[in-house]
Amino acid sequence: MTTPSVLVVGSVAYDDLEMPYGIFEDVLGGAAVYSSFASALFAKTALVGVVGEDFKPGDVKKLEERSIDVQGLERAAGKTFRWRGRYSKDLSSRETLETHLNVFAEFSPKVAPELRNPRYLLLGNIHPALQLGVLSQLEKPRFVAADTMNFWISGEPKLLNDVLGKIDLLLINDEEARELSGISNIKKAAADIRKRGPKHLIIKRGEHGALLFDDQGTFYVPGFPLEDVRDPTGAGDTFAGGLFGYLAAKDDGKNAPLPEHCLRRAMLFATASASFCVEDVGSARLEQVSRKDVVARTKQLLAMLDVGGTLALEA
Repeated sequence: MTTPSVLVVGSVAYDDLEMPYGIFEDVLGGAAVYSSFASALFAKTALVGVVGEDFKPGDVKKLEERSIDVQGLERAAGKTFRWRGRYSKDLSSRETLETHLNVFAEFSPKVAPELRNPRYLLLGNIHPALQLGVLSQLEKPRFVAADTMNFWISGEPKLLNDVLGKIDLLLINDEEARELSGISNIKKAAADIRKRGPKHLIIKRGEHGALLFDDQGTFYVPGFPLEDVRDPTGAGDTFAGGLFGYLAAKDDGKNAPLPEHCLRRAMLFATASASFCVEDVGSARLEQVSRKDVVARTKQLLAMLDVGGTLALEA
C-alpha cells in the first residue's frame, strides 16, 4: 500500500457501556478507532494498535471498509483492551467500572517501513515513552499532534515534557491543562504549556466546544447542538481524527508552515465529525457517515456563527 497521509497510533478496544437507556457490550472503541474513522473521511489513513485473539474479524472489516490501512494492527496472544463504564442519566458524566488493559499493557508500537513517512502523525493517549518510541521510528512528519491525560501528567512528567518538545499540537481538556501547567486561569495555562514546545494547543470542552491557542491568538468553536445524543464516548478522539484528516486533505505537499486559518477551518470540520459520533452507540454512526454529510453539517455550523456581514463595533 502507498504511504498514508495520516498515521494514527493508539488504543483499540471493546467497551461495555451502561447507558440510561440500555446496556451495550462488546462495542468497538478505542482512541485509534474513533480517530481513524474520522480521519479516513478526508485522507488516506493508517492505524497502528494492538488487539487480542478475541478481536472479531468483522470489526477489522469495518475498518477496512472505510479504507483504513490496518497492516499496523497487531494481533497478540490474550484479550483485547476492555473498558466498562456507566453514564449518568443526562450523559454529562460517567463512572469507570472496570478497566482491563490485557494485551494493551504490553503494547510497544512497531511501525512498518511502508508507514514510516506520513505527513501527519496523531499520537493517541498512550504512555509518553511509547509516543517517543513512535517518533523515533518515523521520518520527520510535517505535523505531529499528541493527546495525554492526568495519569501521565502526574506520573510521567519528565517523559511527557520530552514529548511536548517534539510535537506541533497538544490536544487536552481544561482539567488536564490546569494540572499540566499548575495554573487555574485557562489562558495563562495555555501560554505556559505552549512555552514547553507545542506551537498550537487545543483545549477540548466536550459539548461546550473547543479552544485553540497559537501565535495567531485564541479561536473558539462551539459544540454542535443536537436533539438526540446517544453516546459521548470517543467524541474527543473523533474530533482529533477529523481535524487531522482535513489538514491532510488540504496539504499541498510542501513543508511550509500551515496556511493561515487552516487549523481554524479544520476545527469546524472536526466539530462536525464529532457531532456524528455521539448520535449512536460506539463507532456505529461513524461507520456509516460520509464526507458529504460532514461537509453539510459544517455548513450548518458556519450558519450558526454568521452575523450577517461585517460586524460594526462602534458603541
